[in-house]
Amino acid sequence: MSVFVGLDIGSRTSIAGVRKDGRPAGQWEIAQTPAGRKAAVKKLQSLKPKAIVMEATGIYYLDLAIDLHAADLPVSVINPKSFHNFAKLMLVNSKTDAIDAQLLSEYAERMTPRLWTPPSPAQLELRAIGRHINRLVGHRTRAKNELHALRATNTTIAMLIEDEEEAIASLDKRIERFRKAGHDLIAQCQMLSRQYQQLIAAPGMGEVSVLAILAELTTLPEMLKSSQVSRHAGLDVRQTQSGTSIDKPGRLGKSGNAYLRAAMYMPALTAIRYDPYAKGFYESLLSRGKKKMQAIAAVMRKYLTGAWACMRGDEPFDTAKLFSAEHLKKA
Repeated sequence: MSVFVGLDIGSRTSIAGVRKDGRPAGQWEIAQTPAGRKAAVKKLQSLKPKAIVMEATGIYYLDLAIDLHAADLPVSVINPKSFHNFAKLMLVNSKTDAIDAQLLSEYAERMTPRLWTPPSPAQLELRAIGRHINRLVGHRTRAKNELHALRATNTTIAMLIEDEEEAIASLDKRIERFRKAGHDLIAQCQMLSRQYQQLIAAPGMGEVSVLAILAELTTLPEMLKSSQVSRHAGLDVRQTQSGTSIDKPGRLGKSGNAYLRAAMYMPALTAIRYDPYAKGFYESLLSRGKKKMQAIAAVMRKYLTGAWACMRGDEPFDTAKLFSAEHLKKA
């Protein structure tokens, strides 16, 4: 008897859909509590499934996935985009939690996804810190924009300007607090410390950028190829071509990790300005008719490839190995 299980993850409850011998075989609800997850693990152990599949939905999947892995159950965590495309392929138009759970169990049977390995506690903590810094920086940027608008007119009362300035100062302190916490965590882990030093060697990579990039990359499976990491970040180029009538310019996928994509932006801009290899590559793309944003995205993709290679190969970031010297001659 072959058993496959799909888990549709929710913030308060999850639905487990079971598939036996190629047919749906029931479902049940899992409470997103320690007791609920413990009961789910016990029930799944009795079923002895060949595969358990869930989507990486926000943060809500993580505790259950960790519990299943600790119980030595075959759990796979898949990209929601992959499951969305599978649902379209199976011509499923309706969408409910129960339908998704059963469809995930069919995905488990047909697609044989890679087993999931949980990141270490230090890696998860660093990712949480990095993402929180990203959110705080976003809040600070909006506050600065609001302050600029308030100062643009003499009709604004002084109290409003003072309040916005206090909010920005408070955000600066909070960002610095979490930045220090991130560096302290990195210093306590030999692997993270070594990877940090490898990435900081890259032209254009500042402390905040490296922390944000490392926070996202360190939790990825080591066997991923650079092209898969680019897709994970949404920096892959999506082509649209069919016959002779449709041939659209390539566009960024933008369906991946927005935190990682945002973290790569400023290092790429700085590298284009100060690193001769990155600048030569960028100008070469412009001379071939690429738009500025397309060329910047290409540098981001190259830099991400280099960062991943450094982390896997245990060597410092070197733009001379990343970009062709041919572009340097033309710059």
